[in-house]
Amino acid sequence: MWKSFCRWMLYKKMRWKTDITEAHPEKYIICIAPHTSNWDFIIGQLYAGAESISCNFLMKKEWFFWPMGIMMRKLGGIPVWRSKHTSMTDNLAQTARDMKTFHLAVTPEGTRSANPEWKKGFYFIAQKANLPILLYGIDFEKKIIVCRKTIIPNGDVEKQMAEVKDYYKDFKGKNPDNFAL
Repeated sequence: MWKSFCRWMLYKKMRWKTDITEAHPEKYIICIAPHTSNWDFIIGQLYAGAESISCNFLMKKEWFFWPMGIMMRKLGGIPVWRSKHTSMTDNLAQTARDMKTFHLAVTPEGTRSANPEWKKGFYFIAQKANLPILLYGIDFEKKIIVCRKTIIPNGDVEKQMAEVKDYYKDFKGKNPDNFAL
């Protein structure tokens, strides 16, 4: 029933389309951009429901207040304490190695505001756990969700992050002025 509702809402009512060419193995990280609005989360959740994709996601701890925190955790949310210097990448990489399946969605900008200094934690998690990174773009102008590229981390962080950013250069977020490469 949930899948039918999500498909109806996203594809029929809201008229979104998809262009997904990349395989989704048992374990992966989704890098998703641009992240310029809270609508990104809603579109992402509808897409996940419509396509029966179960995926955890990182979100700042401020969203995990009661009773919202209960819902966020149920949806797969993992709170991030940005002020604490913890080994979250190490912990998530170890969890990925230990699990039979592992799906994590990350917005590399780390904020809905324009931020050209993208976070690299998703890259390091993928590298440490030997996971592919699926590049998902949400284009509000064209109303399309796209995944046409996979990155396999090779340790050349700067070069591969430039490749990731280049992939997203043509996507238009809900608030395009909030997207910076």
